[in-house]
Parts: sequence; C-alpha cells; structure tokens
Amino acid sequence: MTNFLPLVEKFHSLQGEGFHTGQSAFFIRLAGCSVGCSWCDTKHSWDKEKYPLIPIKKIIDEIKKARKKGASFLVITGGEPLHHNLDNLCQAINKETSEKDQNPIKIHIETSGVNKMSGNYDWITLSPKRHLPPRTYFLKNFNELKIIINDKKDIDFAIDIKQEIMNKYQNLSSKDNFYKLDKKYYVQPAWENASGFSLTIDFVKNNPEWNLSLQTHKYLKIK
Repeated sequence: MTNFLPLVEKFHSLQGEGFHTGQSAFFIRLAGCSVGCSWCDTKHSWDKEKYPLIPIKKIIDEIKKARKKGASFLVITGGEPLHHNLDNLCQAINKETSEKDQNPIKIHIETSGVNKMSGNYDWITLSPKRHLPPRTYFLKNFNELKIIINDKKDIDFAIDIKQEIMNKYQNLSSKDNFYKLDKKYYVQPAWENASGFSLTIDFVKNNPEWNLSLQTHKYLKIK
C-alpha cells in the first residue's frame, strides 16, 4: 500500500471544468504520467522523480484545512493519478475527515482510465485519450466523460467511445433509456486551439446529448 505520494501542487480554488464548474474545491495534483498528450498543459507533472514524496497524513492535514475554509470536495488530478495505488489515501481521507457532525469530504478524481482502479470516489471524471484508450472497467464506472478536442480525430474518438459505452448497456431497450442514465458527456476544446474550439462548438450544436466544457479557471485567470 502507498503511504507516500509525489505531490506536484495543492491549491484551493473553483472547479473550472465539467459538471461541477464554479464550485469551491481543493485540488491535489500528483506527479507521474505515461499517457503523453502533445497538447497537455501540465507537462511539468509527468516526471514523478522531480517531486518529493509527501506522507499521506500531511496531505490530509491540508485537505482538512481547505475544507474548513469552504472547499466542498477534493479533486485528485495529475499527471495520471491512478499510476499510484490510492487505496490508502482514500481510506485515510474518509476516516480523518469524518466527524460526528459532518460526513467525509467527497472525493473526485480525473483519470484517463489507463490504469487499474484503486481508491473509492464520489465522482469519477473519465478523460480518455484516443492514442491510449481506457480500460473497459471505466466505460461503465464513471460519472462524467470528458473528451479534449484538439482536432477532427478527437471528434471521431468521442463518437466512437460513446458508442462503445452504449454497447455496454445493451440490456437497455432503447436509445432514449440510455440517456436517462445518470452520466454526463462533455467535449472540451484544447486550450488556445482555434480549430479545436470551432470543432467543439459545432459538435455540441449538432449533438445535444453532449455538453460543452470550458477551462473557465483560465478565462478567470485563477489557479
């Protein structure tokens, strides 16, 4: 079990993307990623050897402080956070943030889905990449799907992976029933990519079952 994790940064801000956009959240960014997206805006997090191993207890102390200041949930991101076994971290968070008058803080994770699942989460954002597709497990076990649109091939990938997800629910009698599932679907243009932005807008306009996600924190110039 992992008791120390390579921490790139921690910060209290607003969730800038997806379903929980605009809500107060505490972020921990873990180092290490082998997915290697060319357009990634956190390439500095890829090499886990550059960052110190921090005891889980110290990380949880920071989570508790942020919660007292108003953070309504924790977001674990990266890098690719599931390169690490997060069983101990999640168990400790649930234990240490549970008080007699308060439930444990909700834990969200953003993952590409390339690794085996570890830990337990209240919200899973699956952000798969076409050059390294996710494990089958994640095609059923996610709350929101978020596809980053860099070029036309990413639009095709979004269509294909959504069809693959639908195929996992073959017991549903109709397409309409599929959309009643409590899952959210987002496309998000790659940052500072005019072509990706146009492709994303046009796609959402013509595919109402998909939603637009923007990196609102960057427009607001906050962390």
